[in-house]
Formats: sequence, C-alpha cells, structure tokens
Amino acid sequence: MSKFVAWSFCCLCSIAALSDIRADIRADTRPDSHAPIGVMGDHVHKKGEWMLSFRTMTMSMRGNLQGTNSLSPEQIVQTQANAFAGMPMQPANLRVVPTKMTMAMQMLGAMYAPTDRVTLMAMTSYKNTEMDHITFLGGMGTQRLGTFTTKTSGLGDTQVAALIKLGAGSGASWHGTLGVSLPTGDIEETDQILTPMNMRPNVRLPYPMQLGSGSFDLVSGLTYSNHNADHNAKLGWGSQWRSVWRVEDNSDDYRLGDEHQLSTWASYIVAPPVSLSGRLTYMYKGNVRGKDALIMAPVQTADPNRHKRQRVDVGVGANWILPNENYRLGLEFTLPIWQRLSGPQMETDWGFSLGLQWSPSA
Repeated sequence: MSKFVAWSFCCLCSIAALSDIRADIRADTRPDSHAPIGVMGDHVHKKGEWMLSFRTMTMSMRGNLQGTNSLSPEQIVQTQANAFAGMPMQPANLRVVPTKMTMAMQMLGAMYAPTDRVTLMAMTSYKNTEMDHITFLGGMGTQRLGTFTTKTSGLGDTQVAALIKLGAGSGASWHGTLGVSLPTGDIEETDQILTPMNMRPNVRLPYPMQLGSGSFDLVSGLTYSNHNADHNAKLGWGSQWRSVWRVEDNSDDYRLGDEHQLSTWASYIVAPPVSLSGRLTYMYKGNVRGKDALIMAPVQTADPNRHKRQRVDVGVGANWILPNENYRLGLEFTLPIWQRLSGPQMETDWGFSLGLQWSPSA
C-alpha cells in the first residue's frame, strides 16, 4: 500500500508541474464558488490571496449495528464475544455497551496562495467527546448494573497541505491535494468507568475517545468543480475524493484505519448572495491495526477489529455571502441513508456543520 501511495503522489506532482492551465478561475463572487461547508480543501486561491475560517461540527451516534442489523444492549452481552476473553478479569462476552456518543469539534483554518498554481492550507481542531455506557452485572446474564459516561476534550490532530491547481476553463476547475496530518492530539486520555464487578477504576479510554491518531499520516485528494461558463448560470456542481493514509504505527504500537471519502454535490443560487446545496457522500474507515496494551476492557470500542465502517450520507446546506462580500457563512446538515459496520458498533445518527470564512483579498 505504501508503494501505491508514493507512486500516486509522484504522479500527481508530475501532472501539476506539466499541466497547461488554460484560464484563470473566475473571481470568487458566487455563493456556491465554495463547496458545502462540510467539504475540506474544496477550492484554491489566486496568488497573494488568503483566507481564514472557523467551523464548528457536531456528530451524534446512537444505538448499535452489526453489519446492517440493529442489536439491543441485551443482545450484545448475550451473543458478542469479548476479544480479551481468557485474560485476568476478562469475561467471555462483552459486558459494557456504549449507547450514545456525541462529538463536537471546533476547527480553525488558514489558506494562502504563494502562486497562482499552489494554495497552502493548515487546519487544527479542538475536540469534545462524550460516550454513554450501560454496564451489565458480572460475567453473564442481562441484569443491568448501572450507567456511566466518559469524556475527553483537547487539541486534535493538525493538517497541513498543498492544493495544486491542475486545470481550469469554461467554468470548470480541478486541483489535487497533498499533505500530512500531524499528531498533535493526545492518545493517552483516561477517565473513570464502571466495571461489571461494580468497581470504578480510572483507565485508558478506547480508541474512539482518544483525541488523535498519534502518527504522521498522509493526506491526498482530488477535487473538481463546475459553475458553467455563463456568469448568469444558477446551477453548479462538484466532486471530491479525499483520503487519510495511516502509514506508520504510533508510540503505543498501533495505527488507526485508513479513511476514504468520496463526495458529489450540486448547488443552486436562489438569490445573488445565497445558494442551496445537496450532497451525497460515501465514507470508508478501516480497522485499527495493532493494539494499545493499556486498552483492554469487555467493551466493543476496545477491540481493534470492531472499527471498520462504511456509510452513505445525504446532506443539505446553504452558502451565504454576507453584505461586505469578505465574509461567507455556510451550514450543512447530514443524515446517513445506509451504514454497514464491522460491529457491533454505534451507528451514526446525524451531523451538522456551521462555518464562517473570511477572505479580505477576495
């Protein structure tokens, strides 16, 4: 896989160096000249232009799926094996079931174009995550002992990337993304839990509750957009592939699964400063490879082999250029229409993004 990634990067750089840019992208005057706010790295800037952005994103997860089938907490503790069975104090089946998770993330971003062909981008985040659980009494049976909630908050990972302009003309444009995700998020977060033996130790939390990957990860992508050559056209559309490749283990001897996302969207200008959008997104995330020796509990989130997921989301959103034209407000609401989880895992319930972009040079 690493050879394929390296080959892809070399090809993309070669295309960027040799491509003949036929025309400049038109001035950033349409509300839909940027993609829906949930799409990252969707546009490039002209030489000397820069932009600052702030996004707040919330995702809710509730209930559990195995494959595409729902499982109740009682079904999980009766039928699902514990990956750590046979080790001291570890029962045969899962005995702790997560029931709800909320993740809120605030993201700060900056973009600057040193040339017409290359736009540099950096983005960091602050994450707040909560997960509710039910603990079942002892090593078997369906008697509920109690509930507990774990929480983490702090700086997430930071991404830096170059957006390389590959082509433009007749209202269409496309660019590649090459970058790296820096491990600025903590991977050793702890909190108090409730065990099946009615104890409340403070332990290292499972992988979804950690704040980052702990590794330097490669980021790549390709984005296409089209707003028609007619300046009066109200319809626009675009598509983006974006991946995060986990190419090395972190200091705790594991790496998170690779992540791939393919989005396609369409927009329509309903008034000169306002556009509405619809988006369809396919997402894939792989299992954790390796394991943290300190993450061990009879709960699905501690099992490295219960993190693979596929999902298709539909999103609706809006972009609004504010009166002075230097500020752009965007919002998007997403709902999953299909999920297949290597579970049991919690299923995604909904997502919401709100962002403000400021570009004084636009």
